[in-house]
Amino acid sequence: MAQKPSIPKGTRDFNPEQVVKRNYIMDVLKSRFTNYGYQPIETPSFENAQTLLGKYGEEGDRLIFKILNSGDYLRKVPSELLESKDSARTTAKISEKALRYDLTVPFARYVVQNQNEITFPFKRYQIQPVWRADRPQRGRFREFYQCDADVVGSDSLWQEVELIQLYDDAFTALALNGVTIKINNRKILTGIAQVIGAEDKLIDFTVALDKLDKIGQDGVKNEMREKGISDTAIDKLQVLFTLKGNAQEQLGQLTELLTSSEQGLKGIEELQFVVKAVEDLGLQSARLDIDVTLARGLDYYTGAIFEVAPPEGVVMGSIGGGGRYDDLTGIFGLKQVSGVGVSFGLDRIYLVMEELGLFPDTVAVRPSVLFINFGPQEAQYALKTIKQLRATGVATELYPDAVKMAKQMGYADRRGIPFTALAGTDEMASNTFTLKNMTTGIQQTVDFDALTSMVRE
Repeated sequence: MAQKPSIPKGTRDFNPEQVVKRNYIMDVLKSRFTNYGYQPIETPSFENAQTLLGKYGEEGDRLIFKILNSGDYLRKVPSELLESKDSARTTAKISEKALRYDLTVPFARYVVQNQNEITFPFKRYQIQPVWRADRPQRGRFREFYQCDADVVGSDSLWQEVELIQLYDDAFTALALNGVTIKINNRKILTGIAQVIGAEDKLIDFTVALDKLDKIGQDGVKNEMREKGISDTAIDKLQVLFTLKGNAQEQLGQLTELLTSSEQGLKGIEELQFVVKAVEDLGLQSARLDIDVTLARGLDYYTGAIFEVAPPEGVVMGSIGGGGRYDDLTGIFGLKQVSGVGVSFGLDRIYLVMEELGLFPDTVAVRPSVLFINFGPQEAQYALKTIKQLRATGVATELYPDAVKMAKQMGYADRRGIPFTALAGTDEMASNTFTLKNMTTGIQQTVDFDALTSMVRE
């Protein structure tokens, strides 16, 4: 018996309708990226493992898909290493490449390798798949697309302001109104870690805090205790969970907490600048909120950090995120090149738009009209008109076989094709067509100009 086919967990097939809708989202994002001066690049789907490992923290490293070396990859592994069952050391011997975890680290590698051809500040956008060995669940996949916009070569905070505007512009264009753009600054988190005496546990502190929306306050505190952060230090964090008021009032409360931390005060200053600039410019449909518990667990963020939540009432994780990284290119030898960027979560955006019914009716994978096939002469007559219609941008199709009309009409109905065009001996003699509206059932004899006008409506 043949084995039943399947696909790996966390991956998906996409049918024509889904692909068209995904392409619609990507086309809207590309148009916005271009309007803001971003240029497209692409990088390989896999990188040298050393390029990726160590850039996302311990938890991120565990989620990177490693690629086995070609050939007999175990031959060069010492027998004592195999017997030790040390997976980390063994993997380093048998896997030299890995699927990319995100688009940011490959972008940093790209900038370093192409620094002599790049004009700085360099603004790039990139829309490609990434892979993570995560536990699949709704809105979380092992293979998914990221849509990134980054600028490197400038430490100006106006870039953060512009990226918030880009988020607002793009989500408004997708009719995804009411999203919340959350903002924080890693310098503030560093300052808090200093004030509570847990500076040496900064990574553990931020990784735990980043899980607040998933495991709650008690879960975060328990994880911090497990990482060696004292109860005294954790008690001092309570202010983070109880901040109230508008942006300026929250920043005032944070200033009192961080008076002894130069780094923390610097973060507040940067956050104030961005928030005030955005308030002065205004947003179309998004809302900007300060969220001092926002941490984003990636190690390379150093300044502003962003996360976008879907409209209220939609149960879904973040649909976007990003932040400032002051020296990501430094890990590849190019020092003092600051960057900042944001990412749009294509797959989650798709799910939210589908749930809210936001895709336009025009986003469909179907022709406007199907020409019925009555035989060789009729098909040749139809194809001359089809060629003209396609040249004017009208999606048109000829049924390939001269089968019973009921079958051809059923095909049009199942595909949701709004019109069918019929041409027999009489129509060919008068250079016309019988056009049928598949919704109303109304038929009328029309010439080419009338047919074109009607199928375009």
